[in-house]
Amino acid sequence: MQSLRNIFNFNSSRYRLYHEISQFAATIPSGSIVLDAGAGDQPYRSLFDHTIYESADFEKVDKGYASSTYVCDLAQIPTEDSRFDYIIFNQVMEHLPEPEKVLMELFRVLKPGGKLYYTGPLFYEEHEQPYDFFRYTQYGLKHLFTKAGFRIDKMEWLEGYLGTAAYQLNTLAKYLPLSPNDISRGISGYLLAPFFLVMKIFFTLSSLLLHRLETKYKYTKKGFPKNYISILSKPA
Repeated sequence: MQSLRNIFNFNSSRYRLYHEISQFAATIPSGSIVLDAGAGDQPYRSLFDHTIYESADFEKVDKGYASSTYVCDLAQIPTEDSRFDYIIFNQVMEHLPEPEKVLMELFRVLKPGGKLYYTGPLFYEEHEQPYDFFRYTQYGLKHLFTKAGFRIDKMEWLEGYLGTAAYQLNTLAKYLPLSPNDISRGISGYLLAPFFLVMKIFFTLSSLLLHRLETKYKYTKKGFPKNYISILSKPA
């Protein structure tokens, strides 16, 4: 039963994210001071065991949190200038009402020559309400990052379009109604309900297939990503 649950819960975006952040963490020298900005439950903390790991979060969303080093607004981190060698800024910026202020603050606490690792969604449903404000195109990201003073060393799709399509199919399978009264009043609701059930099964199986294919083939020639990934640096 557990293995079956794991199959249906498999998420290629999380697979890609873990792979990318693992590679980034491996480039960080031992003893470096790292800030996980907006760390939440700190799912990637173990990847930074060779560093001096600190975290910051405002801890106001109704979810589980790991204990933060700094419980604060990310626009006002209570530490000195240029403290951190590296900053992890992972799936956070869409939740910020004033992202420019936060980026300027992260620039302040990052050492010259230091690097910031960013990921964030372009295409994703609302989540962690009411703290969900924006989605960012690559051009919006470039504008915000450069305005804050960062140099963009890397910007690309986190997952390919197969991962995006898998997510779209998964949401179709999840949210299509099954109750005839939810579909339509009268006989049409009862006629459409079996069709919707077949579609939910088809979309579920198609999503599982595309999630698995995404781990093998990162298709980026057409379509659009679910998330962008970027590595920024503060000029020395």
